[in-house]
Amino acid sequence: MIDEQNQQQQPDEVQAPVSESSDPLSEPASDAVETNSGVEGSTDQDTTDYEAAFMELRSNYAAKEREIEGLKKQAEELNNQYMRIAADFENFRRRTQREREELETQIKCNTVKELLPVVDNFERARSQIKPQTESESNIHKSYQGVYKDMVDRLKKVGVAPMRAEGKEFDPNLHEAVMRQPTSEHPEGTVVEELMRGYTLDDKVLRHAMVKVAAPPEDESTSQS
Repeated sequence: MIDEQNQQQQPDEVQAPVSESSDPLSEPASDAVETNSGVEGSTDQDTTDYEAAFMELRSNYAAKEREIEGLKKQAEELNNQYMRIAADFENFRRRTQREREELETQIKCNTVKELLPVVDNFERARSQIKPQTESESNIHKSYQGVYKDMVDRLKKVGVAPMRAEGKEFDPNLHEAVMRQPTSEHPEGTVVEELMRGYTLDDKVLRHAMVKVAAPPEDESTSQS
């Protein structure tokens, strides 16, 4: 009897149903799905972060480019201002230099003009005085020494006498105070220097007063 009961119970144990939750292969599959979804989520987040960082860098780069362009324009404007200031200063320096030279020349001209009448007196005395005695000759030599010293000093500052006689009349250098009809000289020739003219640094200091040759009276009468 006991054996028969045992034989009847054994099939029940073999046919007992197996629960799905007890299947060991189902648990690893679930873990793999969860792992893959986590990796995909992390990759998407990294891509978004990279894109945001790239856009920020791009925006910063564009801002720096605009800043550089602004600095370039500012530097160009400052350079143009500097060039204008430098040109203005150079013009001012040249103008000041020219004005100073003109002022120095004018002062020198005015000073020398005051001395020219003294030189004229010495020249007239030299041509008119004829020493008769030894003492008169010594005095005359003393005056001539003073005259020569004065002329030398005038030469050192740039004063030079004109030589007008025998040259063609030039209104820029000469002042005609007389006309002399003559056939010995071409018309318009300076035949006599009445008062010597002078130049200072190639500029006319005083015009020479001269007598100019004119056609003979008979020729001028026949032409009229």
